[in-house]
Amino acid sequence: MLFENPLTKSRELRVHIDAPCAVETFSEYFNIMLDECFVPSPIIILCIGTDRSTGDSLGPLVGEKLKKSCTHAKVMGTLSEPVHAGNLSKVLEQIHKLYPNPFIIAIDASLGCFENVGTIKLARGSIKPGAGVNKDLPPVGDFHITGIVNVGGFMEYFVLQNTRLYVVMKMAEIISEGINKGFSKFFS
Repeated sequence: MLFENPLTKSRELRVHIDAPCAVETFSEYFNIMLDECFVPSPIIILCIGTDRSTGDSLGPLVGEKLKKSCTHAKVMGTLSEPVHAGNLSKVLEQIHKLYPNPFIIAIDASLGCFENVGTIKLARGSIKPGAGVNKDLPPVGDFHITGIVNVGGFMEYFVLQNTRLYVVMKMAEIISEGINKGFSKFFS
């Protein structure tokens, strides 16, 4: 489903993990986002999260899958080398030192309303990692991908610890496969 935000006039895609053709829908819009936003520069996929919390492991799981298969971008944030609240600023500093004007695609888990759990969102602009758990971290990304893994608003750390692994794994599959297909179309 394509939504338009009347405040910013930016479009975003929201697709549920159980939607028919979720991967195809995701990859098509990923390709559109690249077409509209990409300025030729090194592409960095920054997968944010930690393997110490089921709900917050979306980023590292996507990073792990992409590291093995993605040839069009540098992938940072995996299960073995996660990018999280404790090292995000340092990693961003490193990225900007190594890559001139990087094009960053940020991926992170988020919390939301009950009816949106299982929804993946692609949107322009940066995300504010850790906002759902009241962390003050720098905004990240030229465009971003978030997965609503569970319900927010109360006891967020507990909620993240008790998130269904099935939801996170299904999101990671759709996102990683969709990114690879989107890149293949874009660079063909």
